[in-house]
Amino acid sequence: MKNFLFLMMCLALSALTTSCTVVKQGEVGVKRTFGKYADRPYTEGLRVFNPFTTTVVKVPVQTENMEVSLNLPSKEGLNIRADISILYNLKANKAPDLLREIGRNYENNVILPVFRSTVSDVTARYFAKDMHTGERATIEVAIRDQMAGLLEERGILIEAVLIKSIQLPANLARAIEEKLEAEQRALRMEFVLQEAQQEAQRRRIEAEGIRDAQNIISQGLDPNVLQFKSIEAFLELAKSPNTKVIITDGDMPMLMDPQQPGALQSTLKN
Repeated sequence: MKNFLFLMMCLALSALTTSCTVVKQGEVGVKRTFGKYADRPYTEGLRVFNPFTTTVVKVPVQTENMEVSLNLPSKEGLNIRADISILYNLKANKAPDLLREIGRNYENNVILPVFRSTVSDVTARYFAKDMHTGERATIEVAIRDQMAGLLEERGILIEAVLIKSIQLPANLARAIEEKLEAEQRALRMEFVLQEAQQEAQRRRIEAEGIRDAQNIISQGLDPNVLQFKSIEAFLELAKSPNTKVIITDGDMPMLMDPQQPGALQSTLKN
């Protein structure tokens, strides 16, 4: 009986002096004993610690989305309102150093100040209209690269910086729209001109073909050919049973209608 009571007392004392926590996937745990962080982080799994002397601080290491709304300065001095997402993650092996040097509020203490400084430096190199066109991707990459160079050593990896929305001043937005419309009209006019040029080229080629064909035909109609065709015409007329009067100069036959003297019915020529 005494042994049983002693065993129960040992178990109760052990339960009072130990605790456990679960480190989930996508995060690491860093043990903090008497205010000092351990050098090696815990990965996912069940972890046991002494609740009287130790705590386990959990830090996410999966991709995080930090959204920021701010005014972006442009090259011409305008302020462009924008909503921006910063996608980042933490290096698991750097979590203890991050907690020791920066603390758990690393987003506001480091990431946000670095982002504000970087975005002001980058966007000031571009005109406001560039942020509304294809240059946006270039601006995003420039911000990401500059932030990565400043934060990677601290264990913060910047995956992407995404400008989700841009609110241009009303006058500038209208000017950009007018410019785009003018460019569309210019492209349409260029298409119409190209189409007209192609049609003119087609007609020119067709006319040249007709001219060449007529030249070939005219060159082939020499006196001998004409006399041969005339003979063929005489023969065809002779086969006709109808009454006819044929007048000829020896080269070209002419058929006269005997009921209407003097009227030229047809001239056969090829």
